[in-house]
Amino acid sequence: MSELRSRALLAKLIGFATVSRDSNLALIEFVRDYLHGLGVSCELIYNAEQTKANLLASIGPAVEGGVVLSGHTDVVPVDGQAWTVEPFVMSERNGKLYGRGAADMKGYLASVLAAVPVFLASPLRRPVHFAFSYDEEVGCLGVRSLLALLPQRIPKPAVCLIGEPTELKPVLGHKGKLAMRCHVHGAPCHSAYAPYGVNAIEQAARLVGRLGEIGQRLAAPEHHDARFDPAYSTVQVGVIQGGTALNIVPADCRFDFEVRALPAFAPQAVLDELQTYAEHTLLPAMQAVNADTAIRFEALSAYPGLVTAPESAAAKLIAQLCGSDAFSTVAFGTEGGLFDQAGIPAVVCGPGSMEQGHKPDEFVSVEQMAACDRLMDRLAAYLSHNG
Repeated sequence: MSELRSRALLAKLIGFATVSRDSNLALIEFVRDYLHGLGVSCELIYNAEQTKANLLASIGPAVEGGVVLSGHTDVVPVDGQAWTVEPFVMSERNGKLYGRGAADMKGYLASVLAAVPVFLASPLRRPVHFAFSYDEEVGCLGVRSLLALLPQRIPKPAVCLIGEPTELKPVLGHKGKLAMRCHVHGAPCHSAYAPYGVNAIEQAARLVGRLGEIGQRLAAPEHHDARFDPAYSTVQVGVIQGGTALNIVPADCRFDFEVRALPAFAPQAVLDELQTYAEHTLLPAMQAVNADTAIRFEALSAYPGLVTAPESAAAKLIAQLCGSDAFSTVAFGTEGGLFDQAGIPAVVCGPGSMEQGHKPDEFVSVEQMAACDRLMDRLAAYLSHNG
């Protein structure tokens, strides 16, 4: 087997511990310097604190109809996971390349960067653009500032290829997400006099129960879309905190919930129903006991779903590059919905599997990386022969 073109770059990228809670600047500056060394200029788009940055670069003529290669640089934490290898040092065993982010999604970024000399040597008739973002794992946050600048920086692209791990199978859709936190403020007192207080945990439990009812309605067959798994929009409460001692009526409780919404369903409808229930049913009874009680909702994150038509030019391109038109969807979210909202059709296709993502001993196979390198070669040929 020939030497894997993207191996060294993947090792370098894994070596940057770009957990979302930390800065990604060391990795981004390495990519900037790597591109500059090949004669490719790029722009860094910083967050307000100047601790993180997106990167935007282009190769080829400044014309419309190019392809955006998009990927996020952040990874999820390794805390509490039982790794048998060093997570931020790439290691290889039995044809697998291990390290945090190997699948999600530094493998794709490494393949893109390794293809830069190929793009530079090709007679591109349409451009290729690189869009690397931060804070995707905590709500697709960083890419939004990049997208806001994109119309001023590059001619309108024809398609965006999101390189999340799909085993290099073409994916045209995923669900959207709305994540919220609900704060319930009650009125504490001694538990012997519980009726004279307002139990924040009990009120929160009523709200959680209402979310369960909404989730059951959304699961009804008439709301199904067979292209997705699960085939319906889901509601889930993932975190709840409240109370201090058993003999104290709890003053506060908070819980976090999310809606994973089919592209045709607006998750705001779930929040609207819950807020109406809180304001019209729970709060009047709570404030009849104590006027200082309250229920407050706080947005955590949100991103739209994605559904790209199988007959679209974007779908036909990814089918050509992958050699397959067996289109599917994925359960996890991506930045693709935001690109689509910005008027750039998006598809999802990248090396590795999300079965390995976010887990200890995360890996991508050498075979998948080699196949992604070949996909980049086909993209360079496509951009060179389709003006």
